[in-house]
Amino acid sequence: MESHDDLSELEEFRAHHHPHLIAQRLEEGPDSIYLKEFIYGAVDGAITTFAIVAGVAGAGMSAGVIIILGFANLLADGFSMAVSNYLGTRAENQHRQKIRQREFDEIDKFPEGEVEEVRQIYARKGFEGNLLEDAVEVIVSDREKWVDTMVQEEFGLSLQTHNAFKAGLATFVAFCVVGFIPLITYVANWIMPGAVADPFIWSAGLTVVAFFWVGAMKGRFVDQYWLISGLETVVIGGIAASMAYGIGVLLKGLVG
Repeated sequence: MESHDDLSELEEFRAHHHPHLIAQRLEEGPDSIYLKEFIYGAVDGAITTFAIVAGVAGAGMSAGVIIILGFANLLADGFSMAVSNYLGTRAENQHRQKIRQREFDEIDKFPEGEVEEVRQIYARKGFEGNLLEDAVEVIVSDREKWVDTMVQEEFGLSLQTHNAFKAGLATFVAFCVVGFIPLITYVANWIMPGAVADPFIWSAGLTVVAFFWVGAMKGRFVDQYWLISGLETVVIGGIAASMAYGIGVLLKGLVG
């Protein structure tokens, strides 16, 4: 017997698959979701900034050094990551366009070979006989759809083009916003001296919260249990921070 939750889920699926909604989604195409860029920037921002805090604190250097190096990391490393993401996304778009143009050229110059490629692609999917030939005929009757098929099936590329500027911006904003969290207590003490009794401990605690929040948010998007996803990010970030603190302590012993 189906439970109430199962019935509710079934109703949700049924409503989501109404014919006119399906047609609308297919017409609009998939949304560009910059989750990867945001998570990448947020996690790296928190890890690298807290690594600086931990390393400098482990070396016994002043809070002023932490603030200077921390903000330098936010701006320089954040900008570097954003530019890298921008260029990488742009290169991916250009590569997709190059492949499309090459496929158009091959269709114009040697259509028989391209038709055979479509035939073998769909034969591998289980099509055969008249059904296979009908499928091939339908696909090759439209040049755009024909090229779309080759781009996806032969080269394994997505048809979706991502905005390179938005990808870079998402990385930079996430890096700076989440990366600032480990510096909050030190900046607070700089503005109001003595406001935070032990800024490093509080910085570590806030950074753990930031790691967990980013991981939990990622879990909601990828359908992973939020607690597991959050703890996973905390563990990874904690390992990096521990390494940085240990290196700071080691260097302090070597040069101190």
